Amino acid sequence: MPDQDRRELVVIGNGMAGARAVEEILGRGGGQRFRITMFGDEPYGNYNRIMLSHVLAGEGGDGDMDEIYLNPLGWYADNDITLHAGVRIVRIDRFARKVFADDGTVLAYDKLIIATGSRTFFPPMDGMWVDDRTLTPGVFGFRTLDDTTAMIDHASVHRRAVVIGGGLLGLEAAYGLRQHGLAVHVVQSGPVLMNQQLDAEAGAILRMVLERKLGIDVRTGQRPTAIRGSGGAVVGVVFGDGSDIDADMVVVTAGIRPNVGLGVVSGLTVERAIVVDDQMRTVDDPDIYAVGECAQHRGQVYGLVAPLWEQATVLADHITGADPKAAYHGSRNATKLKVAGVDVASMGIKHPEREDDEFVRFSEPRRGVYKSVVVRDGKLVGATLLGDVGKVAFLTQSFDRGLPLPEERVQLLFELAGPGEAQGAAEMDDSVQVCNCNGVSKGTLTACVGSGEHSVTGVMAATRAGKGCGACKPLVAQIVEWAVERGGGAVEVDEGASWYVPSIPLDKPALIEAIRAHQLKSVSAVFAALAPEGEDAASKMPLASLLKVIWAGEFVDERDARYINDRVHANIQRDGTFSVVPRMSGGVTTADELRRIADVADKFAIPMIKVTGGQRIDLLGVRKEDLPAVWADLDMPSGYAYGKSMRTVKTCVGTDYCRYGLGDSTRLGIDIEERYKGLESPGKLKLAVAGCPRNCSEALVKDIGLVAVGEDRWEVYIGGAAGAAVRKGDVLAVVTGRDEAIRLTGVFMQYYRENGRWLERTYDFVPRVGLDELKALLVQDRDGLVAGLEERMQTAVDAYADPWREGREPATTGQFRDALPLIPLPRVPVRDGSSSPAGTTTELNGSGAMA
Repeated sequence: MPDQDRRELVVIGNGMAGARAVEEILGRGGGQRFRITMFGDEPYGNYNRIMLSHVLAGEGGDGDMDEIYLNPLGWYADNDITLHAGVRIVRIDRFARKVFADDGTVLAYDKLIIATGSRTFFPPMDGMWVDDRTLTPGVFGFRTLDDTTAMIDHASVHRRAVVIGGGLLGLEAAYGLRQHGLAVHVVQSGPVLMNQQLDAEAGAILRMVLERKLGIDVRTGQRPTAIRGSGGAVVGVVFGDGSDIDADMVVVTAGIRPNVGLGVVSGLTVERAIVVDDQMRTVDDPDIYAVGECAQHRGQVYGLVAPLWEQATVLADHITGADPKAAYHGSRNATKLKVAGVDVASMGIKHPEREDDEFVRFSEPRRGVYKSVVVRDGKLVGATLLGDVGKVAFLTQSFDRGLPLPEERVQLLFELAGPGEAQGAAEMDDSVQVCNCNGVSKGTLTACVGSGEHSVTGVMAATRAGKGCGACKPLVAQIVEWAVERGGGAVEVDEGASWYVPSIPLDKPALIEAIRAHQLKSVSAVFAALAPEGEDAASKMPLASLLKVIWAGEFVDERDARYINDRVHANIQRDGTFSVVPRMSGGVTTADELRRIADVADKFAIPMIKVTGGQRIDLLGVRKEDLPAVWADLDMPSGYAYGKSMRTVKTCVGTDYCRYGLGDSTRLGIDIEERYKGLESPGKLKLAVAGCPRNCSEALVKDIGLVAVGEDRWEVYIGGAAGAAVRKGDVLAVVTGRDEAIRLTGVFMQYYRENGRWLERTYDFVPRVGLDELKALLVQDRDGLVAGLEERMQTAVDAYADPWREGREPATTGQFRDALPLIPLPRVPVRDGSSSPAGTTTELNGSGAMA
């Protein structure tokens, strides 16, 4: 169609509903029929609001903010769309068929789509607002990208947050703020968390999970009435019963309200939202459509993403003429998502509503699991799953399509009936929606596979499935694998998944080979020679670590390739101060070292002295500018408590004092730590040596652990863990003699340093490579690698230099200048105690006490 014959389509709203409607219109040839102009309040392209919680938690796209954009600004130009970003429409003249913007723009339209979405509801509370438009500093909504970035900035320098509202958004906000180290209180005026999706029993289990596993304080049945302020900032929240909570940050997630003001001033019928018919046209004007959270259809206003996609499809069919009879008949509420790291699925009703409704539930609070189903007249009319959503595919099909159900209803909750997950993917109808966040059906996924895309990540990129909360990723993978295999093919492994860093298309062995071949000794040199797109921030730290492993003393250090901890050789705390942990090899110290630590603490007014689980003493609250002087007065080497490196070797008393000791664990631990101190590695390395199988130093759950099983005879364990995951290490070998124990420890460490993925701990590395393979490579020397590993380890050991020496001669002029605002932390009372007699030795035992 000639350009002059195209009609004017104006879209008010550039959020997920408005942009999706335009995508659907373009997919039906609407770009030939219409000149499209879009207006959006925010100065960005369309982004995925569901991903804001991931951005807040630091998980969005592995830290890449660009991952949340569904339609970046370039997309609009590529599709001949005029976008007025950051411009708001304030009035519609329906009779002149024109829209008026707050920047003075006036534009005529032939067809108009209103997709203004919704806004945060701020309940009436004293102290919430400075004026009609300005929230009190420290009070936030959680609805936009700007909200999220402001929350991140505020959280970086504050300590305690109150989240008002215990629904989906509130719990996501609480989870995100916990990742920033804040103490978080969730306040829900009603009795049940996520009451739109969960019943009382499921809500109670979710509460327990949040409190016990995530450390989030939950208060239900309390109504906040005021925000306390001081000096123009938030200091607390007051409740209706007179109680209060101290807080320096308040996030309001007490619900949303449709943005209908434009509809009201323009004379459209507005009830809860702008009223539309089955074609998504406003009931007052057939040339004006409304879609998304600002639209009310048959009395319902939908806040979930899936109904928005269904509405956009019908609107596009009708406005383009692709299907003039297309009609929207409402949506069935079924959703699967991940809330604060917990899987949740909900569909239909939560409780039986008729006397003959069947209600079956299973509850296991200790595991954080709850499941229930409601059956009416032999059909599934409701289901709730918390913690275990393995049956969600089958239940969703049964709910959507009214499938026959097993006579023993309890089988609906377990793998005793219906297809399992893999079989369910195969038998699932093409119309079933797999990704609720982006409205992707099984049919869309299989069609993408049919077009030639045979990798899971490729299908996800093409369809956007799995790009929201991520809960559907396992099912997406199963469907792709099934579809590819059905066509006689094999699923392609994503090429980028094997790359060591995202900017260089090489796996780690090939990258090491290229670096050595080209003699690349700095991060910038690696980018220049090997990165097709040039410098990449996310690649700098892993490359710097790898180059130190390869070149040891020849590595050319560029400070912009390091994280703050590595630049100043101390661990930054949430208030902007630093933690200083001097090395105490094997957990052994002296009275003289203890006196120096005490003198430093007094001299620099260090607020907390903490004995760590790794048998060290941690000085917390050191200002950045004081670091060089603290190190000088301590006159002790760095304990590397801040880096991805060999950190500590924990020991027990061993043979000198313990009546059970079989081997001199203290001496061996000290020797290992002194030899391998501070060596760079893909992830931190924590070691331990136990003098007998009683395992008092917890050697069985360390990255490397040595346990005496006879006189100078040692079991060498690898791949243990005792953090968020617990894993007993695997026995690599049983060796005789101190020297052989130290040698094999170094051989494994060097192999891990050269072959481990960035941030991959040994408890993941060992199962990935396989214990038998590691034994063959490192103990039996099947491939002749051991001599080279020992030689390269010796080079690294010889190149060691204590990083705290930089306190005397800083690497850069601003290395130890403090540019961060500090937050006062509470003083922790320290009990006075007497020192050990001069000349005696003091050891920190496994429970953090002094022996």
